[in-house]
Amino acid sequence: MMKQAIFLQFLLGILVCFSVLFSNAEDPYRYYTWFVTYGTRAPLGVKQQVILINNQFPGPPIEAVTNDNIIVNVINQLDEPFLLTWHGVKQRKTSWQDGVLGTNCPIPPHSNWTYKFQLKDQIGTYMYYPSTSMHKAIGGYGALNIEQRSVISIPYPAPAGDFTLLVGDWYKAGDKALRKKLNSGLALPLPDGLLINGLHKASVFTGQKGKTYKFRITNVGISTSINFRIQGHKMVLIEVEGSHSLQEPYESLDVHPGQSVAVLVTLRGAIKDYYIVASTRFTKPILTTTGILRYQGSNTPASLPLPIAPTYHVHWSIKQARTFRLNLTANAARPNPQGSFHYGSIKIVRTLVLANVKAKINGKLRYTVNGISYVDPTTPLKLADWFNIPGVFTLNNIKDVPTSRPPAMGVSVFGLTLHDFIEIVFQNTEPTIQSWHLDGTSFFVVGYGSGKWTTESKKRYNLADAISRHTVQVYPNSWTAVLVSLDNKGMWNLRSEIWADRFLGKQTYLRVWNNEKSLYTETDIPPNALRCGKASH
Repeated sequence: MMKQAIFLQFLLGILVCFSVLFSNAEDPYRYYTWFVTYGTRAPLGVKQQVILINNQFPGPPIEAVTNDNIIVNVINQLDEPFLLTWHGVKQRKTSWQDGVLGTNCPIPPHSNWTYKFQLKDQIGTYMYYPSTSMHKAIGGYGALNIEQRSVISIPYPAPAGDFTLLVGDWYKAGDKALRKKLNSGLALPLPDGLLINGLHKASVFTGQKGKTYKFRITNVGISTSINFRIQGHKMVLIEVEGSHSLQEPYESLDVHPGQSVAVLVTLRGAIKDYYIVASTRFTKPILTTTGILRYQGSNTPASLPLPIAPTYHVHWSIKQARTFRLNLTANAARPNPQGSFHYGSIKIVRTLVLANVKAKINGKLRYTVNGISYVDPTTPLKLADWFNIPGVFTLNNIKDVPTSRPPAMGVSVFGLTLHDFIEIVFQNTEPTIQSWHLDGTSFFVVGYGSGKWTTESKKRYNLADAISRHTVQVYPNSWTAVLVSLDNKGMWNLRSEIWADRFLGKQTYLRVWNNEKSLYTETDIPPNALRCGKASH
């Protein structure tokens, strides 16, 4: 009996050790409670209603580490349904948490919902923002920065500090006024100005002479591309949307809606203030805003003339875009399971050529993708798919290539198989620049060109070292091609980051699916999932 008792105590000790080991090994959790309210601010000198999170505009940043678990209780105190989406976060196996109307019921006014997701295998510069209605036009956005784990090195010297710059266009009109204008069939005018971190010509970033700082730059605007530069300083590009890039110096960088980059800036100048400048691209007139890079100890304000925005034409931009290549490093987010070195030799199983077209439907302005102007059904696609609810959407009702069909409103969903490797070509038929984003994964940007894409265009693809990203620009009357491994099961939104265009139908969904029901490929529906539409009961 004594031997049995000793053995049981020994076994219990081993179990306790294993329990402690595994509990300590679990990835950390970060908890947030966010109150979403209206408030009054004057970003451009005129008091107006904005969306605040915990009384902050922009909202509070999430500063996290790779593989952290994020728990965000969002308490909606607005007078309308509301959702946040986590732009660039892949939501591996958890499209339930994506926060768009195709996956989630919106959070009703004066109620709450808790997001639960993991920042699995990702590092880099990201953001969150409202996905509902035109809410993004009045705030509710913020930074989401993911650092690498301490055991993994970075391919550049550790900076002395880290600055986040949320740069974007701004309208003095509120979201309801903008929405009313769009619903009446009219296009939005040029924005009224640009902001950096919610301020116009008032943001200050302070550093010490001789030291190097990381600047994280994200375009949080709803309509305009920006050109970014720092007076008297070169910027070394180190990251594009979660992937490390070739470390090349730039005097200025274009950042399109929804895109993020990170640069290193070494303070080599005299001790004084220098302008940080952002100006719109492809607009007349050009809108400009400034911030200040302040050397510690400076009492000399920036006084030199503002650097003039580059006036390069579209073909320059297409050529310049090819300089963004992926510097393959160990701690970049894993862009596809086959390996970055080999993406150019993987067989493409399907090609989607998506043409965006400005159209009139029932006498009002709309935007279509391959003839369909997307309309959100009252039942989220993901819930309809999970519960086999008929009458919400039909797979492959949108064609893989542009058609001559009359433009129509509809719910467009591409049916794709888990682990398919596909080609997506964005064909821009409009005289304005476009920006496209795909939830759930990243893609390799392999080609740009003016005019119409053809199969001959493939000969120009970069099949060796294209960069992996989740948002890409398409220049006026031009095309952009990407390759993507669909290794994340779920219902994923493919949308325009020009928010008025998205509101008027320039979006679609990719249903990535297989018939295996397994927690290894997709989690079950969360127990706290909101129900609405045909999934209410």
